Amino acid sequence: MKALVVVESVFGNTREVADAVARGLARTGEVETVEAGDAPRHLTGVDLLVAGGPTHAFGLTSPASRRAAAEQSGGAITEPGPGLREWLTGLEPGAGLACATFDTRIGRPWVPGSAAAKAARALRRKGYRTIEHPRTFRVGGTRGPLVVGETARAEQWGAELAARCAALPRRAER
Repeated sequence: MKALVVVESVFGNTREVADAVARGLARTGEVETVEAGDAPRHLTGVDLLVAGGPTHAFGLTSPASRRAAAEQSGGAITEPGPGLREWLTGLEPGAGLACATFDTRIGRPWVPGSAAAKAARALRRKGYRTIEHPRTFRVGGTRGPLVVGETARAEQWGAELAARCAALPRRAER
């Protein structure tokens, strides 16, 4: 199995989750993790796509929300480039390719919205097949860090995704 993990991370927390998911996926296959701005638009040879990003303003980041995050960082980060939203817009149709999505959100249960749910919807509209409900990993505040135990939970989720994908019938390449 070959998996591609596409991630957008502003403060580093979502990248930490993506790396943990990739470790779980790597238990049973080959994995590549790439930033959304550098991710390929055509996914030849990929069996599983996992996409993740931070939740900003109840969904996927936008250029404005990324600028605001850069300003909030007090100079710790520069304004990030294209994010998951832009990558999804330019992504070629999936023809049934298996996928899963995740996001990071502040650890309070009453904070609504989900970048993972919006990404999953965008992927389904492009013909991708979601094999798992969108998953959320919690951060302790806007800048993080991840809530204790989330990295281990992300790695376990990656292993579960690999097993689920391995049990699926292989799709024919377009």
